[in-house]
Formats: sequence, structure tokens, C-alpha cells
Amino acid sequence: MNTPNRNNSSENKPVVVKKYANRRLYNTATSSYVTLDDLAKMIKEGGDFVAHDAKTGEDITRSVLTQIIVEQEQKGQNLLPISFLRQLISFYGDSMQFLVPGYLEQTMVAFARNQEQMRKNLQATFGMFPFGQFEEVGKQNIALFERALKMLAPYSLDEKQTSADTEAKPDGGEDPRLKRLEAQIDTLTRQLEELGRDRQNR
Repeated sequence: MNTPNRNNSSENKPVVVKKYANRRLYNTATSSYVTLDDLAKMIKEGGDFVAHDAKTGEDITRSVLTQIIVEQEQKGQNLLPISFLRQLISFYGDSMQFLVPGYLEQTMVAFARNQEQMRKNLQATFGMFPFGQFEEVGKQNIALFERALKMLAPYSLDEKQTSADTEAKPDGGEDPRLKRLEAQIDTLTRQLEELGRDRQNR
């Protein structure tokens, strides 16, 4: 099967994938059926796609991406710790749910920057990079990522705390909870960047 990639689309626009009632995925750029593995490979190669329900035209990109993650996890390529998944599930339906997507996005941007620096270090040492340290840094990164959700936990406290924050907020002013969240994001980002610099100096 052909794997969709960014070269299949003009001007680097995302490839359009249609999902039919029989759950088959059709790549409109290559006029061929593809699998979730094909789409996963395309993403790893830097490509992009959007998915639509073939019958209704509904955007189901999020659903297809989630299916890719589930399939990768089922193959034993576990990236998501159980504790992380439980914390993430606990935020569905929570009053602060709207903050989670942006928070995770900022955390992953910082995480990706750190990982890129680690790859450069690995290439610079021509395979002589101490893999024990590499594994340890990976564990530290996961720990920091899990902290991203734990740092959100205080915002899911009882209504009494919410009321106190509301009373402390001046008319027309910024919600103090958002200020605290921004400060925590900055702190986490600095920690990740410092970790990357520490690995580079060793």
C-alpha cells in the first residue's frame, strides 16, 4: 500500500483521508486504501493528514489519531504511563477541562525541544553516547511530563476554593487561576530546557 506523505499534497497541505462505513481508510492523494500503520509512518516522516467521514463529511481526525495511539500501545510500544492515563481520564468533564489541551501542547513543545537536543548529542558522539544516561534522561522527561498533569490537580479542588478565587478576582480582571497556570507552564518549560543543557554539557 502507498503511505501518504506530505509530498502527495500540493503546497504542503494535509493529505485528506476518508473513512468509510467498513472502517477502511482511503487516501485521496494517492487514490488508494491505507492502514493506521501507514498513517503512523507518515506522521513519523513529518507528513500530516486530516480525516473525514466519507458519508457525513465530519472531521474525525482526532478519532483516527487516537486509534493510531491505541494500536501502537497494543503492540507494546508503550509511551503513556498508566498513572498518566488515569490522571488524563480524571479531567474529562472537570470544570477545568478546557485548560488541559493547551497545557499539554506547551509541555510537548518543550519536551520535543529537549529530545531534539539529545538526538544532536547522540549524533555528535558517533554512537559513543552513554545509553544508560540516555535512558535515565528519558525517565526524567516522562516524570516531568506526568508532573504537568499533577500540577493541574489543584484546580480541581472543591467549590469553596473556586468561590474564593472568584471573590479575589477584580471586575474585568484576569482569573488568578490562569495566572498560576501560566507560571507553572513557564517553570516546567525552564526545567526541561535546563535538563537539555545539562545533558549537552556532560
